[in-house]
Amino acid sequence: MSARTVLERCDELALVSALPDGYIERTYLTVEHKAANALAAQWMTEAGLATWQDAAGNVCGRLEGERPGLPALLLGSHLDTVPQAGRYDGILGVMIAIDVAARITASGGRLPFALELVGFGDEEGSRFGATLLGSRALAGTWDSRWWPLADADGVSLREAYAAFGLDPDAVGRAARRTGDVIGYLEAHIEQGPVLEERGRALGIVTSIAGARRMLITVTGRAAHAGTRYSLRRDALAGAAEAILAVESLAPDLGVIATVGRLAAQPGAVNVVAGCATLSLDLRAASDEVRDAGLEALLAEIEKICARRGLSVGVEQTHVAETVHCDEALKAALAAAVASTGDGDPLELFSPPGHDAMALASLTRVGMLFIRCAGGVSHHPEESVLAADVALAIDAMHTAVLGLAERYGNERYGKLSI
Repeated sequence: MSARTVLERCDELALVSALPDGYIERTYLTVEHKAANALAAQWMTEAGLATWQDAAGNVCGRLEGERPGLPALLLGSHLDTVPQAGRYDGILGVMIAIDVAARITASGGRLPFALELVGFGDEEGSRFGATLLGSRALAGTWDSRWWPLADADGVSLREAYAAFGLDPDAVGRAARRTGDVIGYLEAHIEQGPVLEERGRALGIVTSIAGARRMLITVTGRAAHAGTRYSLRRDALAGAAEAILAVESLAPDLGVIATVGRLAAQPGAVNVVAGCATLSLDLRAASDEVRDAGLEALLAEIEKICARRGLSVGVEQTHVAETVHCDEALKAALAAAVASTGDGDPLELFSPPGHDAMALASLTRVGMLFIRCAGGVSHHPEESVLAADVALAIDAMHTAVLGLAERYGNERYGKLSI
């Protein structure tokens, strides 16, 4: 096993796609999902793990410890993708976990805990809109209100479960008990440029940014396109100024703010827009900074609209709290990174979300970031260096062994890390 094998497996999974011409799309509860699970299960079996698909469609593998039934350290990431995706986001972390398990099997040693691998079926939310479905099911935070969610073809989540061969009413069986898990480690491409800018292969994640998403409605008055400017109450122009204000103010507020959608009504070329709606996604390294930034941005939008004679309505559509990585898992990963010769471990926070966010409600979590070219992700040009992948495998393996030594010293007691 080697970095070359890991990358070749990422290439092989890239062929499991719903799109033609070499583009990648692999979404939850599809034939591509089933095929990806089969490949991952095959590789887990070759690595010496007992494998199964859980009640939420996640593919799992287990390597027993010194005796059967011990609590498990989980390693993993996701196997699903966005449309026209790259081949490493999520997938690389699963392949690295398999390689680490294979090394432990080949060594003939037994850990003082079980090692479990998980390839989550849905992290991206590309098919049904709700994210982290696979990891939320495993963490025991599945929400029955998701069942009516439907994909672009009108297929509900419940119907897709049944078509995939799963029992929707048994999804709770995917949930793990807190006492059966001692921690979760995830390797993932950075999805940002920091490591590349610093000339570093690996980084230690300090926190995963919680997001707040708002739907902002700006209301004015529709009018003929020939209406004089002094008489207009143009909702779209007000929304446009608000978007520019968000872009201008966000950096000084310490937040990452994105307007990804904008729609105007009535939407005719010869009518001044009477209503405009825009989305706002806000993230930061802490909930306090995020929430303060949101308050400041909304105040500025109110000011802009008041000056233009427009009214503003705000609806929160999503909230996820910031997840802070466990200090001892961070320390284990940092020591492992240092042992690879990559220098003093670089710490950074993650603006994108990850499966570790969902797992944090079940157990302590830690994450290792891997440099990606240009910080490009969710795009066919996603790229990593084989040398960086080799270091990531070494670091994850060393971190597992370091945790095993610490846990073994506790004589099967609670992992005091």
